[in-house]
Amino acid sequence: MLKPWLRKTLTVIAFLVTLFFTVNHFSDWQVLLTKTGVKFLDTPSADDPVLMLSAKKSSSDNDQQAQHAASDNFALDVVVDGLELPWSMTLLDDDTALVTERAGKLYSVSLSSGEKTEISGIPKVYYKGQAGLFDVLPHPDYPQQPWLYISYAIDSGNNNSTTRLARAKYDKEQQKLNHWQLLYTAAPALETKRHYGGRLFFHKQHLYLTMGERGHREYAQKLDNDLGKVLRFDLEGKPAEDNPFINTAKAKPAIFSYGHRNQQGLVQRPNTDELWISEHGPQGGDEINLLIAGANYGWPIITYGEEYGGGVIGKFSKEGMQQPLHYYIPSIATGNLAFYSGEAFPGWNNSIFVTGLRSLNLSRLTLDNIDGQLKVIDDQRLLQSLQFRLRDIKISDKGLIYLLSENGSIALLRPE
Repeated sequence: MLKPWLRKTLTVIAFLVTLFFTVNHFSDWQVLLTKTGVKFLDTPSADDPVLMLSAKKSSSDNDQQAQHAASDNFALDVVVDGLELPWSMTLLDDDTALVTERAGKLYSVSLSSGEKTEISGIPKVYYKGQAGLFDVLPHPDYPQQPWLYISYAIDSGNNNSTTRLARAKYDKEQQKLNHWQLLYTAAPALETKRHYGGRLFFHKQHLYLTMGERGHREYAQKLDNDLGKVLRFDLEGKPAEDNPFINTAKAKPAIFSYGHRNQQGLVQRPNTDELWISEHGPQGGDEINLLIAGANYGWPIITYGEEYGGGVIGKFSKEGMQQPLHYYIPSIATGNLAFYSGEAFPGWNNSIFVTGLRSLNLSRLTLDNIDGQLKVIDDQRLLQSLQFRLRDIKISDKGLIYLLSENGSIALLRPE
């Protein structure tokens, strides 16, 4: 048996040898990376934001490989850089995006030049832990209705905080927000600094807001609070009149669904009325769910995750509680998600993209109708080598894919 000092010495030597060959034999690593899904057409430099990539499929099905062949090669261009912990982006047109930074700044950015213009008038934001400035969405009738809807964390006093929904009119010429209206403040406010939710989405003249359970699991199953819920409002910020619990005694009228942990993504499936939602699990068990009015998604009674460090939390299933359409083990720490429908990548139609914060990649889920049910049949991981903490994704009218990274950039995924 090797003595401890000798074992440590050999470990250090092995590390130095590996480092030497990594630095001095980069061409060999290019070959290795190509085999694992990344193809460098030219040796990239630290100053070059453009990488040409080739994605390797995880499925071995020949028909599926043929279907996706047209989308194997793509280019990734960093079009905006220098952001600080961005949280969300929304496309106003083909060249303009609004981007939030969690510390409390909002920018209008040009996707062609990379120029950033700060928009003034943001209220004071509570910025600690996972709190901060979250999402921004224009009114469905923008620019005729110049309202921007914004979610953010506020200091509620006594070391408590919560998520607030507000809106303001956007003066594009002055790059300023004014005429603020406070629409809703989630209750209760708590001391914890995590699981604020904050994702916004418009559907059929209603506004949806996700609310995490703030690290207090017991709130998710109770209807007398806003935590661990998806909330639904009209465009004036009032609870929608047809919400499922509007007439339930002691229930918060804004609740649309409950039993959630911390939902970070919300999107509509094209050509349907379906809303899909992504949600953080604990250690494992991140979920993709179909959002249904009045449904209970089970947290913490059912989950495919476990306690951090190990340990059972709940069952895998229970009658009356929704099963996820897809779940991740290990967790990828889901950000936002987007269905692909476009001409730029025809082989990616009928796919849903899920951004990963912990996994440092983009998950492309291929969907198929099996026995009358839509199911995930393939999970292809893209951009793994770049180590981007991907937070948000948007797809332009031209089918181009924009990715927002917590590393501080917006990247454009386009055909090679």
